[in-house]
Amino acid sequence: MSEKVRTRFAPSPTGYMHIGNLRSALYGYLFAKKNGGEFILRIEDTDQGRYVDGAVQIIYDTLRDAGIEYTEGPDKGGPYGPYMQSQRKEIYMEYAKKLIETGAAYYCFCTPERLASMKDTSVQDANGVTRYDKHCLSLSKEEVEEKLKAGVPFVIRQNIPAEGKGTYHDMVFGEVTVDYKDMEDGILIKSDGMPTYNFANVVDDHLMHINYVIRGVEYLSSTPKYNLMYDAFGWERPHYMHLSPVMKDAQHKLSKRNGDASYEDLVQKGYIKEAILNYIALLGWAPKDNSEKMTLAEMIDKFSVDGLSKSPSIYDEAKLRWLSGEYVKEMSEEEFLKRAEPFIAKSKAYGKYDVKLLAKLLQPRTEVLGDIPAKIDFLEEYGAFDLALYDNKKQKCSAEVAKNILPALLDEMRGWEDYSNAALYEKLVAFAAERGVKNGQVLWCLRIALTGTAVTPGGASEMAELLGKERCIDRLGRAIANLR
Repeated sequence: MSEKVRTRFAPSPTGYMHIGNLRSALYGYLFAKKNGGEFILRIEDTDQGRYVDGAVQIIYDTLRDAGIEYTEGPDKGGPYGPYMQSQRKEIYMEYAKKLIETGAAYYCFCTPERLASMKDTSVQDANGVTRYDKHCLSLSKEEVEEKLKAGVPFVIRQNIPAEGKGTYHDMVFGEVTVDYKDMEDGILIKSDGMPTYNFANVVDDHLMHINYVIRGVEYLSSTPKYNLMYDAFGWERPHYMHLSPVMKDAQHKLSKRNGDASYEDLVQKGYIKEAILNYIALLGWAPKDNSEKMTLAEMIDKFSVDGLSKSPSIYDEAKLRWLSGEYVKEMSEEEFLKRAEPFIAKSKAYGKYDVKLLAKLLQPRTEVLGDIPAKIDFLEEYGAFDLALYDNKKQKCSAEVAKNILPALLDEMRGWEDYSNAALYEKLVAFAAERGVKNGQVLWCLRIALTGTAVTPGGASEMAELLGKERCIDRLGRAIANLR
């Protein structure tokens, strides 16, 4: 590309960042980095009524945590700041007045009562929605001046042509054409002097030299409005890349308002961060080699616009869970322990067992770190249990078999000193051979006796090592009493 690519992520600080927001940021970042360009953060906080305290910090924290680095932003500065729209109010008014001079916009003094009364008129679009009727466009220059001097409240509206079509090329959807008659003269500057998104994003994208605008498909049909403004100013239009939505199911989009998944929530649930970002990348994009597990560097290398889908993507937590598990498998034991320990600390077992040993047992059996407490709480919930747990057709095991095996095994284990996994396994196999029973019968009966539960993060010898000799002897004695 001859021009230096500049993309931006421009979120509104209205709460947490759901994965659809983060995907827009990610694709903007990948496209910029792939093409040797720059990725910018701008906060679009002109809608003060929806502003949520702390939301800007969530945006900073989420991008940093996900590894999406921006070169310019409110907290970093840059040559085209400020990067917070609420700090650019005077800039928008200046440019709105320029549009008025060209006839591309006009002052509107209509009262809320008049606007409400329009519902009874025939000024409606194809969907039956009432549209503004251009009433104030007919005001003379003198009338406008008089109202402005008198302090009559006003908004500034865009003057959409009554006829014609707006056509542009989208990098994902191809040629897009919209009839101007289906568009309303939308508000550019509100009565409080703040701009609407529809105006601020055009002015800021131009002034910040954003030449690739990447955003949701919901803006596909309103982009001709923005192009009218670019043309009226005599500015070059940017390239557009509209992204298909991320859906929670076939009918419903992921949405903040519905409380749908956010990056922060998923991290707190224990999904591996790299897996979250990796999965989000796959929601609407497929690399040419159909890779599924990719580092951020690999995503940059593989990213291409022709891999973006025109169809909606459905968020599938089962696939995210699988991908998280793939990342867990590839971690070193040290890395897994570091990430898993905060979740082990939430369990009843924490502080009572060797945490390194716990982590070693959990790693091959964990996909999401938040599952860890439920996997090990049983260690501290031991008590009388249902004897049906001894039943195992495959091992030909039952409570009766356990009655024959466990008392003799208890006598043997009292004399064992080495309770490491390898030594225990060797002795248990030897015990089975001496008694003429299957290895599986001994191992199954012992594991049930020691844990009192069907599912454990490790076999009999691993559980015995974790519990240690004193607990093993105590629990075997209680299990035998329970059998009697």
